Amino acid sequence: MASRTKLRQITDVDLMNQSFLWASLIWGAVGSGYLLYGWRQRAAIPFAGGAAITACSFFLPALPMTFASLVAMWLVYWLLKQGY
Repeated sequence: MASRTKLRQITDVDLMNQSFLWASLIWGAVGSGYLLYGWRQRAAIPFAGGAAITACSFFLPALPMTFASLVAMWLVYWLLKQGY
C-alpha cells in the first residue's frame, strides 16, 4: 500500500500541467473535427490542417500550441479561399 506522502505527490497536479491538459483537450478536439471533416468530404486541405493541429496538441506546450493551431486554421481558411 502506498504511503500518504507518495499518494499526496501522485494526486497533486500543478497549474502548468493542468493548463497543458486543458489546452491539449481543446485543440485536440478542434483538430479532430478538422480531420474528420476533411476525411468525410475527401478534402485534402482540411484533412492536413486537422492532422497538423492534432499533432501540435500532443507535442507543444499550451501557449505555442495555441498560436500554432491558430496559424494552421488561418492557413486552411486562406488556402480554401484561394480555391485549393
